[in-house]
Order: sequence, then structure tokens, then C-alpha cells
Amino acid sequence: MIKPYKSSDIDSILNIWLDASIESHSFIDRSFWESKMSDMRDIYIPQSETYIYTSADETVGFISLYENTLAALFVSPKHQGNGFGTKLLDRAKSLRNSLQLAVYKDNLKSIDFYTHSHFQYSYEQTDTHTGFPEVIMSWQKQ
Repeated sequence: MIKPYKSSDIDSILNIWLDASIESHSFIDRSFWESKMSDMRDIYIPQSETYIYTSADETVGFISLYENTLAALFVSPKHQGNGFGTKLLDRAKSLRNSLQLAVYKDNLKSIDFYTHSHFQYSYEQTDTHTGFPEVIMSWQKQ
């Protein structure tokens, strides 16, 4: 079930974010992600419109929207490949007429996921926090 985020959900989504970030971005040192935990807790999640996906009373993933930006879509590594990410993305699409996101260029699995979900390549830029190239992708409701 997908439901709006409550402050009591913060620890579970931070754990998902950290585990999935480390696994999906092996080209970035783990210490970078660990150093961003307080920013996620205190800045990014509170400023975003966030929804969590629960299955069998366990939080398995979440999305965060900031205006028309898909700021985060993370599924616990142990639950990836079960359709939770697609369902979360479908929820985001149902809430907006257009979406934009940034994904690291070396994160081919995520780029394939978004391409399969009808996002299109817009342009490339360098992430100012890590120095790694990222792809900006966009989606428009038909």
C-alpha cells in the first residue's frame, strides 16, 4: 500500500535510502552517502511531498516529489525487482502532469528503469556534490 509519509516513517526511509544509494552508486564512496543522512532527515524529506510503500507491515520503498521533480525513488535492495518501484513511479505520475529527475550516468539500471517507464533523455550535467556526471530525464503526461 502506498500512503503519505509521516514523521514516524523517517528511520525506515533513511535506512532504505542509505542501503539503496550505496548499492546503486558503487562508484561513489560510502562515506559520502553516510555524510548526507542528516541532510536527508532535516532538509530534503521535510521539504518534499513523500509517499511510502508498505508491504506486509514493512516499508519497502518511497518516493519524494519537489514541485515537478522526482527528487527520490528508492526501494530497499532486498525488495527490488518486485514491482514496487514501478508502483511508486505510477503514483508520482498520477500526481503530476510532468516530471523531471536526475540520475547518475553510471547508474545504468536506473536509467533503463526510467527509459522503460517513458522518461526521455533531456541533457547531461555534473552533480555539484559528487563531481559525477548525471542525466536529466523528463516525462510528460500524454
